[in-house]
Amino acid sequence: MPDPQPSNAPADKIPPPESTPPVKRENTFLNLGFNLLLPILLLSKGERWLGDYLAPYFDNVAVGVLLIAIAFPVGYFIYDYFKRAKYNIFSILGLFSVLLTGGIGILEIPTAWFAIKEAGIPLLLGLAVLISLKTPYPLIRTLLYNPEIINVEKVHARLQAHAAEAAFERLLVRCTWLLAASFLLSSVLNYFLARWIVVSPSGTEAFNAEVSKMMAWSWPVIAIPSMLIMMVALMQLLRGIKTMTGLELEEVLQGAQPKGLADTTPDKP
Repeated sequence: MPDPQPSNAPADKIPPPESTPPVKRENTFLNLGFNLLLPILLLSKGERWLGDYLAPYFDNVAVGVLLIAIAFPVGYFIYDYFKRAKYNIFSILGLFSVLLTGGIGILEIPTAWFAIKEAGIPLLLGLAVLISLKTPYPLIRTLLYNPEIINVEKVHARLQAHAAEAAFERLLVRCTWLLAASFLLSSVLNYFLARWIVVSPSGTEAFNAEVSKMMAWSWPVIAIPSMLIMMVALMQLLRGIKTMTGLELEEVLQGAQPKGLADTTPDKP
């Protein structure tokens, strides 16, 4: 995880960002497959597919199916950590959410707690983002202003040259509030969607099927609006960087090709 930078130090004493070794990119297909697609399939079809195999080992086959379904995101978390040696508070809370879902189903906890859990996780994330403003390591520098997305060393040097560090810190605070708003929106939508979809007693086949439906609906209903707010925060950050430093977008984003480079590259024979 890239080392976040302090934001509450005086502007003229903010240390330059440290160089971090490149981190292997996460495999998007494995992420979606293990964290979303496979659990959805198993929760909706697992009892039909695996019921005969699980019946000798579980009095309640739905519990066995739920255990297998949550094993995929748990296994992926462990695999990805050892492969990329990277983790953060968000991936840990995501894993915690999966384990709570399994606990509610296995222990047959009242279904109302599922909606509370669904709302509580993004709410905790939003609070963590805001509270981090009072620490030396604000999470805005992990989510948006980090070396994997932005050339922070170049931006930091130009901010110093323009004496714009204090103004930039204020910009980071505004973007942090936007990020927190995206998590708050996710929390509210999660709660009402869960209350609407997941109504069957926990530990039943119907409960598993409804959790599967909830996971499928959460992307268009919850993820897209929240991501749009995050994109607004990122665009405000990039616009502010351009205003304060004079750097173009191609000079700020990691891996972006500067304008005109393609025109000056000699044609291959």
